[in-house]
Amino acid sequence: MSDDPRQNSPYTYAQAGVSIAAGNALVRAIGPLAKSTRRKGADADLGGFGGFFDLKAAGFVDPLLVAANDGVGTKLKLAIDYNAHDGVGIDLVAMCVNDLIVQGAEPLFFLDYYATAKLDSAVAERVIASIAEGCLQAGCALIGGETAEMPGMYAEGDYDLAGFCVGAVERDRVLTGREIAPGDVILGLASSGVHSNGFSLVRRLAADKGWKLDRPSLFDQDVRLIDALMAPTRIYVKSLLPLLAERRIKGLAHITGGGLLENVPRVLPDGVHARIDADAWPQPRLMAFLQAQGAIEPEEMARTFNCGIGMAVVVAADEVEGVTAALAAAGESVATIGTIEAGDKGCTVTGSTETWGARADWTATHHG
Repeated sequence: MSDDPRQNSPYTYAQAGVSIAAGNALVRAIGPLAKSTRRKGADADLGGFGGFFDLKAAGFVDPLLVAANDGVGTKLKLAIDYNAHDGVGIDLVAMCVNDLIVQGAEPLFFLDYYATAKLDSAVAERVIASIAEGCLQAGCALIGGETAEMPGMYAEGDYDLAGFCVGAVERDRVLTGREIAPGDVILGLASSGVHSNGFSLVRRLAADKGWKLDRPSLFDQDVRLIDALMAPTRIYVKSLLPLLAERRIKGLAHITGGGLLENVPRVLPDGVHARIDADAWPQPRLMAFLQAQGAIEPEEMARTFNCGIGMAVVVAADEVEGVTAALAAAGESVATIGTIEAGDKGCTVTGSTETWGARADWTATHHG
């Protein structure tokens, strides 16, 4: 046995790099944030081994539960490098709740997982405050979560996030897309920016092109480039729920990784094809900047970024005017971007010369 007194002294968890006291203090600090997200069916007090939700109190009669989980991806690396933590929690919630709404489900409750090498309470509180804000925007309750300190697993200052959301939809109101038919129309709801996909390419461009992210962007001198890139993912839940309740929507596609080309076919039945006209809405300046900086071909844009459309909404032709007006009244920017036609299940995006930086008319197709 060693005579070194340091080796013979009692070990503690704190000596290994984990502070139980700091974790408990964080739970106390975020308690009011969780309580601010209360909704019918949920009691947002934290500290138990699990969170309860009362479906009957929430007004459901014969519901199916729908679950989704996701992360924020390498967008977090920019948040860490540029101290831009105040929106990533909204991203985390959005990536889950927008996936639930496309199945007709109302998001009910949310849980988060925050993992880091050493807990920085100031950063963690900012992140969890933004998670609570995302839950408020989605109308779901933050009923629990987990904070993990794992020295040696993460580099100093790094953290990772995962989110888990459960929603419910009455059994006879599940949105399957099976009623989508030739002649239906595709509406596009504007995105708020890059959202939370494609950031590995964004970061590669930033490194290769030497971007100064903390300076005003080339396309908007009033906005720093880092702020434009970190704009939180838009949450579409509250805009869409009333129209779903009225059964005025046939299908929804959340435009995430895979872009319009690969996400729209996910909600189509066999025998129909989505045709989207890229000339139908203006390319956001941020997307034009990314494309120009990387000389990215239109087809690659259509399968990597949302290109300005965060949610695709399929409606019958006679519902276009009314649904567009309702969504606009709810604060959405809406464009008619395409139609449904007979054909192999899939999606085709077309554009004219100069649309999305193209040197000629172009077409990109993906079969689901």
